[in-house]
Amino acid sequence: MFEHLKAKFPFPKTKCVRFIREFKRIEVPAKTILLKENEVSLHAYYIEKGLARAWYNNDGKDVTFQFFTENTMFSSLESFRKGLPSMVSFETIEPCILWKIDKPTVDRILAEIYNDPELRDRFMDSVFERTFDYMKHFFSFIKDSPQQRYLDLAKEKPEIIKRVPQHYIASYLGITTVHLSRIKAKILKGG
Repeated sequence: MFEHLKAKFPFPKTKCVRFIREFKRIEVPAKTILLKENEVSLHAYYIEKGLARAWYNNDGKDVTFQFFTENTMFSSLESFRKGLPSMVSFETIEPCILWKIDKPTVDRILAEIYNDPELRDRFMDSVFERTFDYMKHFFSFIKDSPQQRYLDLAKEKPEIIKRVPQHYIASYLGITTVHLSRIKAKILKGG
């Protein structure tokens, strides 16, 4: 179940088993809020099955910022690490099987990771991977048209196009559902 994490962070087997035991398995229905904007994040989650999203409120309108699929770990990093209010909310889109871990446990694990230069580098790379995703998404709003953003999403993350309701995809792309329908119709016509 944690094969993805084991591959990314090759802990010695005894440590790996001990770390994995710290996670608590939970099953939650679709549309479950895991963290609300402005709350402090006390948990990180690993998705075994299902789909979640990060979103924020922009003058009463929810804006989807990122999607999380199976074998992904997520949390409001700045909130979880620094105890600051979260800038985003996390919500399940599908029924999910999640593995939850609390901050004090993660802090203990991180202390061990930091003592191993190879694991520390791999951990930092994984954190920056997510930061690069955010930067790429941000810059796409500056340089790409909504149609190009949709085409890039379909190419890079086709499972999102197949599994996520259209209103969340439109929100993620920064457009209305009507505009998204027009883009999809234009693409189907070859334009």
